[in-house]
Amino acid sequence: MELKRVVVTGLGAISPLGNDVQSTWTAAKAGQSGAGPITHFDASKFKTQFACEVKGYDPNEHFDRKKLRQLDLYAQYAMVAARQAVNDAGLESDDQQQFIDKNRIGVIVAAGIGGLHTFEEEAGYYALNQDKGPMYNPFFIPKMIADIASGHISMEYGYHGPNYGVVSACASSNNAIIDAFNLIRLGKADIILTGGAEAAIFPAGVGGFNSMHALSTRNESPETASRPFSKSRDGFVMGEGSAVLVLEELEHALKRGAHIYCEIAGGGLSADAHHLTATHPEGLGACLAMNEALKDANMKPEDIDYINVHGTSTPVGDISEVKAIKEVFGDHAYNLNISSTKSMTGHLLGATGALEAVLSIKAVQEDIVPPTINHDPEDVDEQIDYNLNFTFNKAQNRPVRAALSNSFGFGGHNATVIVKKFQK
Repeated sequence: MELKRVVVTGLGAISPLGNDVQSTWTAAKAGQSGAGPITHFDASKFKTQFACEVKGYDPNEHFDRKKLRQLDLYAQYAMVAARQAVNDAGLESDDQQQFIDKNRIGVIVAAGIGGLHTFEEEAGYYALNQDKGPMYNPFFIPKMIADIASGHISMEYGYHGPNYGVVSACASSNNAIIDAFNLIRLGKADIILTGGAEAAIFPAGVGGFNSMHALSTRNESPETASRPFSKSRDGFVMGEGSAVLVLEELEHALKRGAHIYCEIAGGGLSADAHHLTATHPEGLGACLAMNEALKDANMKPEDIDYINVHGTSTPVGDISEVKAIKEVFGDHAYNLNISSTKSMTGHLLGATGALEAVLSIKAVQEDIVPPTINHDPEDVDEQIDYNLNFTFNKAQNRPVRAALSNSFGFGGHNATVIVKKFQK
């Protein structure tokens, strides 16, 4: 069968850089850091006392009291981003309803962890009250599970199409985008809201990653802690938030006169099959995912102008991804712009791929590559080839015909998405 083409017609985001897409993109272009001292809890006794939190968010501005009882913070973020994306795409506009079949609109929103804060609160309450026996909140399970954001979004709008969550650690939302892309091009849906959400900046999240020595401990300078590809990098900075994209079958989008941001060109998936938490040292799985994405998109390495790398600022991961890029792209690697927007947003775990997809789409739309901040030219790692253009410290203007975005997760999960300029 002939596969249908899939385009992006709506975007939404709430992130450490801004509470909508435009403010997030403006801050990213300017090279702003979203890091600062943790405010969600008292982190004074933790090895890491900072993170990239969402700022200025008041849940009461978005949900009534009854609804808030049902929503973990991660699901709140997902719904805020989904509402923005739906509005941006005009899906609920009165003049669009003749084109909309809600039985053919799906929701696939991922989370790597899900309702960690809810789980932590409930488990802590039981530990403090064991003499009274089990006393759990009736919303405990439906608030905590990692698929529930998709459920809430579908219930809000009455979308009856494919509906589920995806869990593949930090590759989760790239996995979700690829699933949505495949379902639409196979004709299983007209439109799918897809992306990811995460809110794990709480004691269990920070403490758990601290125990693995995964987080930066640069408490004296949070804004400069995420420094991908610099020798002094010492771990990632945790972020939170959500990004949601409206993916739509091309002819359906054209019929209703939708604004088209870009086209989803292809996706690639692989496994490192190597280690519980570390990437393959030679970037084997990353190579497989990028090659599969290029093959799926029927594109050559030379067709890509920008790579939004996983680039978490960890000692092993950054090196292995650079090796993989050089292996896949060969000489063209030196013509690419490469950047890690995690240097600004932090690592949003299961939501990171979705936010980086939004930033990659804006790069394609505006021909601007956001930077990798916090690099000192003298802070060099002899294992990294600095002849590559990492877009250090300042955004760069250049034609961006297509962008490739990588996300890799604990368990060896790898997911690569390619977006390109839309041409009829």
